[in-house]
Amino acid sequence: MKYDQGNPEELREKFWKAMSSSPYVMLQLDDDPDSAAPMTAQLDKDANSAIWFFTSRDNRFAKMGGATATFSSKGHDVFARFHGVLVEETDRAVLEEHWNNFVEAWFPGGPDSPNLLFMRMNLGDASIWAGELGLIGTAKMALGMDVTDDVKGGYTDTKL
Repeated sequence: MKYDQGNPEELREKFWKAMSSSPYVMLQLDDDPDSAAPMTAQLDKDANSAIWFFTSRDNRFAKMGGATATFSSKGHDVFARFHGVLVEETDRAVLEEHWNNFVEAWFPGGPDSPNLLFMRMNLGDASIWAGELGLIGTAKMALGMDVTDDVKGGYTDTKL
């Protein structure tokens, strides 16, 4: 796949749209490579410089700090790696806005569960790749045919 320099605003928009359809990332503390684990990002359409995570106070992410997340969209047409800093979110209104049945399943004591840790990831630099294989490209690939000149995509290094 050939990735040309893409329009950062367009690629950021594709990224946020893809994340809203499938908000799952692999999150890793920068100083602990063994900490990589799947996490569900809580998104706020009006706060595209931060995402949130629910975890427990005894989880290795509880030490917070610099972190990197990797993302692959449902359709495998948008990929991203982004950096940020994990901090505890103390705004109760933000916690309640993101509280849902899926979180409740992990924390049956509700938002006041003593082991609950609500983290905000203040987002920084990101690399975003987006491309479409298309029906013909997919068929050619399934047949083992060369698709390197058929498939093109956009790439950008940007701030989220």
